[in-house]
Amino acid sequence: MAVEGLSINLATVREQYNMREAVEACLKQGITAIAPWRDQVHAIGLDEAARIVADNRLRVTGLCRGGMFPADADGRAAAIDDNKRAIDEAAALNADCLVLVVGGLPPGSRDIHRAREMVAEGIEAILPHARAAGIPLAIEPLHPMYAADRACVNTLEQALDICDLLGDGIGVAIDVYHVWWDPELEDQIARAGTSNRILAHHICDWLVPTRDLLLDRGMMGDGVIDLKRIRKAIEKAGYFGAQEVEIFSAQNWWKRPGHEVLSTCIERFRTVC
Repeated sequence: MAVEGLSINLATVREQYNMREAVEACLKQGITAIAPWRDQVHAIGLDEAARIVADNRLRVTGLCRGGMFPADADGRAAAIDDNKRAIDEAAALNADCLVLVVGGLPPGSRDIHRAREMVAEGIEAILPHARAAGIPLAIEPLHPMYAADRACVNTLEQALDICDLLGDGIGVAIDVYHVWWDPELEDQIARAGTSNRILAHHICDWLVPTRDLLLDRGMMGDGVIDLKRIRKAIEKAGYFGAQEVEIFSAQNWWKRPGHEVLSTCIERFRTVC
């Protein structure tokens, strides 16, 4: 029996399975929507990954990831080329969007304002390619703890400002782990809904204490995020797409059997999300 409304970001079981194995495990439990990472696609080859998606009639709720724009001139050119390849890969997988983790400060820089300008410039440079390929670009704002090294876009408001600047073909991925704390979150979700900017909804939980800010995400219901409230706000804004479980958990969930992780995702999705 299919589990409607649930997608599994394959980072959640990256230590247990390759992409092919993860799809098989998901299908056994009725999960028909996934979001792979590019390294997982590359490991089995893009043609094989696309065949697996097509043969199993999977929905790909997003491809992770593009981005990483702030850099020197050579680095920016390389990032733009790599993002165009990522767009082509997303198109081959018939993905709903390409998720962008935009990048932090260039090496040696303290100018976060310029870094954010570089993000907008980088997205502007790849946007025509994305529009031609029919792949929406989803900016994922990351928690401020990542501002220096992973993403200098840290709030939904900042992400939507870039969307408004650049126009069609771009939106946001709302990951509860990164934005749950924001006092402006519900207002900005409503803003995103008025222009159909919501492209993805990622779920997990924020543990207290968190032992590792990158690799200690919690299973839904094990932390402090009001998942139902955020989901209600997102649906009120007009987005009824799948909720995508994305859990990085080096000391817990990555060490458990994959089938147990997936069955727990289903149970928690049904009860606490």
